[in-house]
Amino acid sequence: MEIRDLEYFIAVAQEQNFTAASERLHVSQPAISKQIKTLEKELGKNLFIRGKRSTSLSDDGKYLYQKAIEILSILKSAKDSLQSDEELHGDISIGCGESREMLIIIKAMKIMQNKYPNIIFHLYSGNDEDVSYRLDNGLVDFGLFIGRTDLNKYDYLRLPTTNLWGIIMRKDDKLAKKEYIDIKTLIKLPLICPRQALTSREILSWLNKDHEQLNIISTVNLLYNAELMVESGMGYALTIDNLSNNPFLVFKKIRPERSVPLVFAYRKNAILSKQSAKFLEILMSYI
Repeated sequence: MEIRDLEYFIAVAQEQNFTAASERLHVSQPAISKQIKTLEKELGKNLFIRGKRSTSLSDDGKYLYQKAIEILSILKSAKDSLQSDEELHGDISIGCGESREMLIIIKAMKIMQNKYPNIIFHLYSGNDEDVSYRLDNGLVDFGLFIGRTDLNKYDYLRLPTTNLWGIIMRKDDKLAKKEYIDIKTLIKLPLICPRQALTSREILSWLNKDHEQLNIISTVNLLYNAELMVESGMGYALTIDNLSNNPFLVFKKIRPERSVPLVFAYRKNAILSKQSAKFLEILMSYI
């Protein structure tokens, strides 16, 4: 399997048509068809379901497509780093959860871009599981973890700040009049919970309850859809700090307070690109 095979394969997968892929790549349609058939023979799998008007990915094709995108992304990052000259340029990718404290990282990004304008940052939002997957597979250079994540496989910086847990509710809710929400109140509420905090049993440990003893109506990995559920009256969203801009919702902290650490991590003993090493240096001096 060669890089060219993956490029042809990705083009056909995205265009869903061999002729359109050939026009995009400026390669003859028979040449692409032959290359794809050779790749399928090599792998022993049918990668496409071929129809009269369109071509779609098989289940094996979907798997290869995901891996092909990842492989080409890693190769591009390595090439950019090796080809960089005295003036730093290239890409820096960061996987991150949703937190207002991301502003600390963004300020360091601004300092770096002011000094090295040819640097391009790529942010990938997700929960800690998403960030960990990208970081472990070399798809991002750094990961911002929010919460109590296992950090044994990473080198990391603890950011000089924490987030606090609370719940988002409608402004017309009777609980919205309270200054804060007693943690024991959560037992009675229909909760929309972050999937990771539930999986790690962080929430259950606060309440000394099992999953079945709580009224959990939904789990989410990011906040936006949770806000829509709260606005519709489905329940209360458990989240960290007030990230919501929804004028119909309000955030109330939990008492006793439950804090969330923030950690900026990278793979242990990783050889960072020049631009990533410089960014880490700037961040360390900044915080």
